[in-house]
Formats: sequence, structure tokens, C-alpha cells
Amino acid sequence: MSVAVIKYYDRSMARWEPNSRGRLEQAALALYGERGFENTTVAEIATRAGLTERSFFRHFADKREVLFWGVGALQEFLVSTVAGAPGSAAPFTAVTDALEAAGAMFQDRREYARQRQSVIAASAELRERELVKLASLASALADALRRRGVKDPAATLSAEAGITVFKVAFERWVNETSRRDLPQLIRQSADELKAVTAGKTRVSHARSGTY
Repeated sequence: MSVAVIKYYDRSMARWEPNSRGRLEQAALALYGERGFENTTVAEIATRAGLTERSFFRHFADKREVLFWGVGALQEFLVSTVAGAPGSAAPFTAVTDALEAAGAMFQDRREYARQRQSVIAASAELRERELVKLASLASALADALRRRGVKDPAATLSAEAGITVFKVAFERWVNETSRRDLPQLIRQSADELKAVTAGKTRVSHARSGTY
């Protein structure tokens, strides 16, 4: 088959594959829930979506990335939001404000998020992948703070604490039956962390006789 024919074939397939990424995502999530992540193949995902394996690999590097492909865009958004924070913003505030803004983008995907977390919780490989992605976000946020002039360990601590806040809030959001939104839970979790830290500081001072 000539290069020209291949290019024409690819363009023709694209015209007849509306929302192919979304269809593949939905098919994969359904199969992971039915059979488990490890027992599902790319071929089965493509078939369920009514597409080809070639179509799958145009959108995803492997079957894990169906669950994690949006992390790159999330990281870019968080970094740019931290970079644009007011110069007077404290490091942790800059991070949590960025996470709140990002949380608003998840609001209409709550049910998907619940299904996704259920699949990840059932797979050791996916749980490890999730931790790697979260670590990558924390590293990127710390770098963004350093570019704002924040020194270590403050930059690293603020970024790591922010990601922990996001993780706790996200788990509450997908598991709770209440309709509280994710940005609200992120803010509450951040405030709770500040309260806990302040409490520990008071205890420490009291014990040392300086409070």
C-alpha cells in the first residue's frame, strides 16, 4: 500500500470515528470493571468501541494511559495557574488555589471518576501508576514555586502538601454520597491541614515551655 493510500485511509477513518477517544475511554472503563484491568486487552477495548487497534494507539500509548492520559494537561494547567498567582500569595496558598481551580474542571465527570478510582483500587499496577503521576504533579508544582522565588524546603513541602490535600479531597468527593463539589472539599481539606499543623505547633511550643 502506497503512502498516499495510507494517508487517505487514515483521513477517511478519522471522518468516520466521531469522538473516538471518548468511545475508547468508555469501552475500556466498562471492560476493566467487568473483567479487571489485567484481563482486558487492547483488542477487546477497540472492538467494544467499534474501532480498530490502530485507532486505539492513535490516542493512547497503552491500556493504562486510558486512565491517565489527562494528567499532562492537568499538570500544565496547575503550573500555569501557580505562575500567575499574585506575588503576595504564600506558597501553599498558590498551590491550593490552583488545585481548587483544577477541581472545577472535574465537576461534570464525578461518576466517571468513581468508576475510574474503583478500577485503580483493584489493581496494584494501576495504584503504583497513580502514585507516580501524583509524584510528577508535586514535582512540577515545586518547580513552579521555585521559579516564583520560593526556596526549598518550602517549595517542596508546599507542593507535596498540596497534592496530599488534593488526593484526600478527591477521595472524599468520589466516595461521599453528599453533593459537595470538589473545589469546596479541596478548600476544606486545606483548612483542616492548616488547623492540624497549627495544633501540633502549639503542642510543640507548650512542651518546650515557649508557648
